[in-house]
Amino acid sequence: MAAQASNSADVIIVGAGPAGSTAAYYLALAGLDVLLLEKTSFPREKVCGDGLTPRAARELELLGLPIRPEDGWRKNKGLRLIGGGHRLELPWPELSTFPDYGLVRTREGFDEALARHAQAAGAKLQERTYVTAPIVDDVSGRIVGVRAAAADDKGRRVGEEQPVYAPLVLACDGISARMALALGIEKRDDRPLGVAVRTYFESPRHDDDWLESWVELRAKDADDGSRGGVLPGYGWVFGVGDGTSNVGLGILNSSKQFGKVDYRQVLRDWTASMPAEWQFDPEHQRGPIRGAALPMAFNRTPHYRDGIMLAGDSGGMVNPFNGEGIAYAMQAARIAADVIAQAHTRRGVANKERVLNEYPRAVKAELGSYYTLGRGFVSVIGRPALMQIGVKYGMALPTLMRFIVKLLANLTEDPRRPDRDAYDRVIHALTFLTPATDNQ
Repeated sequence: MAAQASNSADVIIVGAGPAGSTAAYYLALAGLDVLLLEKTSFPREKVCGDGLTPRAARELELLGLPIRPEDGWRKNKGLRLIGGGHRLELPWPELSTFPDYGLVRTREGFDEALARHAQAAGAKLQERTYVTAPIVDDVSGRIVGVRAAAADDKGRRVGEEQPVYAPLVLACDGISARMALALGIEKRDDRPLGVAVRTYFESPRHDDDWLESWVELRAKDADDGSRGGVLPGYGWVFGVGDGTSNVGLGILNSSKQFGKVDYRQVLRDWTASMPAEWQFDPEHQRGPIRGAALPMAFNRTPHYRDGIMLAGDSGGMVNPFNGEGIAYAMQAARIAADVIAQAHTRRGVANKERVLNEYPRAVKAELGSYYTLGRGFVSVIGRPALMQIGVKYGMALPTLMRFIVKLLANLTEDPRRPDRDAYDRVIHALTFLTPATDNQ
C-alpha cells in the first residue's frame, strides 16, 4: 500500500467517496478508531453532474465543512426547467429544515474536501489501497476485516494482500459493490436503474447560478425504422464557475429503448442543437464523455448483515425521482455512523448486534416510502406517450411544477410544523400512505 496501514481498527470504511468520508468524519468525532481505505489517490475524477440540491447542502452544513467560493464552491438559486416550449425558473423553497441554496462543485474537489475533513477529525485515510475481499470468521460467520493490497494511482491492484481487522466494515465502494458481491449480496432486478453521461465544455455559461434541466430529450429514429421518441430522463447544464459547464444527461431503464440507445450520441446530438454562442461543440469540449450507472431505490439489500453495512451507491441509494445520489449517500452515512457509535458503547456481541440491526430500519424509515413513490414515477415516465403529455401540459402550469420540484428533490417542511404549505401536506400524505420500500 502507498503507506503501511494499521492492521486493526474499530471500523474499516471501504471507499472515500461522499458516503465513506461522511461516516468517517462522524465516527472519528465520536472517538472511534476509523480506517478509511481509498483505492485511488486524491484528487481524482468521478462521473457526476456536480450539482447539489439543498439536501446535500444541508449535509455539508451538518458536517461543518466550509463552502467558500475561493475553494471552488458555487451556490445556485434553484432549478430552471426547459421543455415543451416552456422555460421556468423555480427557486429552491424556503424551509426550516434545509438551506435555500444548492451548490456546484466538481467531484474532483468535492470528494477530496470531504476526505480531508474526515482526516482532520481524526480518521486515518489510506489512499491507493485496493480492498480485495472481506474476511469472514469461520466459526461465527461474521465479517472481521478485509484483505487489502497496494494500488497504483489509477486504483489498480499492484501489491500483495494484507489482512486488516475490525469488528465492523462499512462498504461505501460505489456501483462496483465489491464487498457486497463477495458476500453474495446481489442487486435487485425489481428496482430502477439509471445511466448518466457527461462532459465539460469551455463556455460563457460557466457562471450560471441556476441548475438547468431539459426535460424533453429525444432519441433519433433507428436505422431499423423504429421511432426514437422522448426518453425517460433529463439533460442538464450546470455552470462550474471555472470557465466550464458540466453538460450531461441521465436516462432511466423503464422504457423499451433502454440499452438500445447510444447515450453518448444522444448527448452529442443534443449539444449540437444548442446555440453556437454557448460553445457546446467539439472545439470547446474539455475531456471525454464519461458514463456511469445510477443504482436506485435500495437496489442492493440487505443494508446490514453479519458485521458489514452498505451505504451510498453500494446499497442502491440513488433517488429514483431525479438521479441524485450524493445527498442520500451522506444521509445514510450519517445514520450509519450514529448507529455504529451507539453499538460501540454496548457490552456483548448480542447487544451490539441488536443496535447494528437498527441501521436498515432507520434508513427505511427515512427513505423507504419516498423511494416506493419514486418507483411508481419511474414506471410512468418510462412510457413515451405519457412522458410527452406530461412535459407538454405540465410545464404550462407553474403551480404544478413547483409541487413537482418539491417532490422530485424531496424538499418539504418538517411534517410536525403547523405552517407547512399545501404542497408539503400532499407529499407527506402520499409518503404516509405508501408502503416503504423493503431494504432488509
